[in-house]
Amino acid sequence: MTTERLPLFPLNSVLFPGLVLPLNVFERRYRTLMRDLAELPEDTPRRFGVVAIRDGHEVAPSAPGLPEEARPEPGPASGFGPDPIASFFPMGCVADAATIRKRPNGSYEVLATGTTRFRLLSVDTSGPYLTAEIEHVEERQGEGAGVLASGVVRAFRAYQKRLAGANDASLAGRAELPGEPRVLSYLVAAAAVLDTPAKQRLLQAPDTASRLADELRLLRAETAVMGKLPSLPAVELTRRPTSPN
Repeated sequence: MTTERLPLFPLNSVLFPGLVLPLNVFERRYRTLMRDLAELPEDTPRRFGVVAIRDGHEVAPSAPGLPEEARPEPGPASGFGPDPIASFFPMGCVADAATIRKRPNGSYEVLATGTTRFRLLSVDTSGPYLTAEIEHVEERQGEGAGVLASGVVRAFRAYQKRLAGANDASLAGRAELPGEPRVLSYLVAAAAVLDTPAKQRLLQAPDTASRLADELRLLRAETAVMGKLPSLPAVELTRRPTSPN
C-alpha cells in the first residue's frame, strides 16, 4: 500500500468513491485549504482527504455571547478534542476538486468527486488546517460480487418504490443503475437512507462482495420495515446536501 500526506476535511457524512461532494466553505481553516489547492499548477490534482466525524463538530463551536466579528477564529483542530485522530472514523475517501470558486465574501464554493479509499494513519495539527498521513486502500472484488450485484439491483428497486410511494415513480427509480459491482456498491451505499456509522461500515467493507452482501441485508430489512408503515414522503435518493463547511 502507498502512503502520502493530504489536507484533511472532516465532515458529518461519508464520501464514497465516484460520488459528487458539493461544499460551502466559510471557516478560515478550510478557506485557507481551498486557497492553497486553487493556487496549485493547472495540471496538478487538487486533492484532499474526507473523513467522517465520529466524535466532534463539523463547524467549530463559537464563543457564546460575543458578536460575530469578535469571535475567535477556530484553529485547525477546533471541535475535535486534544487528539483529533480519535474523533474521526479510521477510513476515508480522497476527494478531487474539479471546481473551486471564491465568492466575493471570501467563502468558497467547491465541487469535488470521491476517488479512492484511504486508511488514516496520523493527523498533523501544526499548520493552518489539518493534514494527514494516509494509506491508500485497494478495492478487491471478492467472491460472488456479480451475483450479489444482481440481487442488490432488485432489492434497491423495491426499496426505492417503498421510499417514494407505490404511486410515485421517483427520478432515481427511472435512472439506470451501473452494472459494474464496485460502482453499484458505492452508489447504493451513498443513496440508501442510513446513519453515518452504517454508511461508514459500508465504506470500510473488506471487498465489493462483502459490501453488496451487507447492502442486500440492509435493503431487505429497511423495505420490510417501510412496508408496515402507513406512508412515507418521497425522497430524492441520489442528491447529497451541500455541506455547511
